[in-house]
Amino acid sequence: MPPRRIAVFDTTLRDGEQSVAVALSPGEKVAIASQLERLGVDVVEAGFPAASDGEWAAVHAVAGVLPGIIVAAMARAIESDVVAAASALEPARRSRVHIVLATSDVHLERKLQMTRAEIVERAHDIVAFARTRFTEVEFCCEDASRTDPEFVAQVCRTAVDAGATVLNIPDTVGYAIPSEYAALIRHIVTSCPGAVVAAHCHDDLGLATANTLAAIGAGARQVECTINGLGERAGNAALEEVVATLAQHLDTLQVTTGVDLEQLVPTSALVSRLTGVPVAAHKAVVGPNARE
Repeated sequence: MPPRRIAVFDTTLRDGEQSVAVALSPGEKVAIASQLERLGVDVVEAGFPAASDGEWAAVHAVAGVLPGIIVAAMARAIESDVVAAASALEPARRSRVHIVLATSDVHLERKLQMTRAEIVERAHDIVAFARTRFTEVEFCCEDASRTDPEFVAQVCRTAVDAGATVLNIPDTVGYAIPSEYAALIRHIVTSCPGAVVAAHCHDDLGLATANTLAAIGAGARQVECTINGLGERAGNAALEEVVATLAQHLDTLQVTTGVDLEQLVPTSALVSRLTGVPVAAHKAVVGPNARE
């Protein structure tokens, strides 16, 4: 049986740019996006168009230079965000909106002031609104790892019924441990058999790569990562760590990606230079000490 191919969704330009003191110009985003295409990722998340006019312009610029891969943009679960994403991605040959809606009780109570029933209704309505405007719709249950798994599954089924084809099940605050995260991913894979289930892990406890690999073992078909593990707080799962591990252990894991490992170091160096965030000497895979 051939290895299972999973998709690599790079969010350096969106989640990675949320790092403190990182702000990329449209030209810098285009330069990184072009290198990500050479690297061989499947999806580039270019940004959050509704955030500002400058961010819209950056996403629009990236959408016009990546004919070979999917260009994604984030949107909150409100119609104006979806409209902004659609206009920004208009030049893209293949476009994806990444709709984010929180599902944990703490977010419902303290951030959204919504009930579970209202979340289910909003998930359906916003996906239905978006599905005719993009090549693909990805739906994200923000803070999924701290949400009742049965409620995550209910919201995901609703999103799929409304037209979503990719389900992002994130460990938003880096809370999960691998066994728990794998169990959640497996539950969603079983509950939504026709959808691509994605792992999106933050590194607050230093487990983002481990959690991502556990999710792959549980059936995830997309991983969401950043170059150099860039991201807010402690960062995101590092793309280079995930894909290098899969390549090194191909015989055991039987999972492959389209990433060109020879492009990892040049991509890391470009992202470091343009963001101003240095790569630690002891950084796994791409750090100077790791390459001796």
